[in-house]
Amino acid sequence: MTKYEFHASEFMTIREKELVLKSWIRFLKNGLRLQDFTNRLYQHLHLHCGFIAHYNRLGFYETYFTNGEDTIKFLSRFDERLPSGNGRLWTSGDYEDLAKAMMAVAAPYLPTLLEAAQGQQRSADLAEAERLAAKHGVEVHLTD
Repeated sequence: MTKYEFHASEFMTIREKELVLKSWIRFLKNGLRLQDFTNRLYQHLHLHCGFIAHYNRLGFYETYFTNGEDTIKFLSRFDERLPSGNGRLWTSGDYEDLAKAMMAVAAPYLPTLLEAAQGQQRSADLAEAERLAAKHGVEVHLTD
């Protein structure tokens, strides 16, 4: 891992920032698995990155990582290729150093993660289309 220069803030030490970044990398590297979505990472995301808490870690995870469209929206907040107005007020202030590091380390993982989320959403959409067609007695044959 590239060494980032962090600064202590009122609510996070340098070491805590390093540990959040380490958790973030593991989460991205392993494909956004629930077992890699640590409480440390959850706390940082909802306290310092502009996401709401969703009651708890599992609620947050279910909100952003069980539906492809929601995963895409989540990941877009960390995509440096997108305009900075894309919900990134959290990238300045006391946690700017960590925010920039999180965006930088996310960059190589984003194409694969976004492609997987798009595929997940496509499959869900097609299954829903088939379900609705069957509900109305319409036979459909969806192909790639």
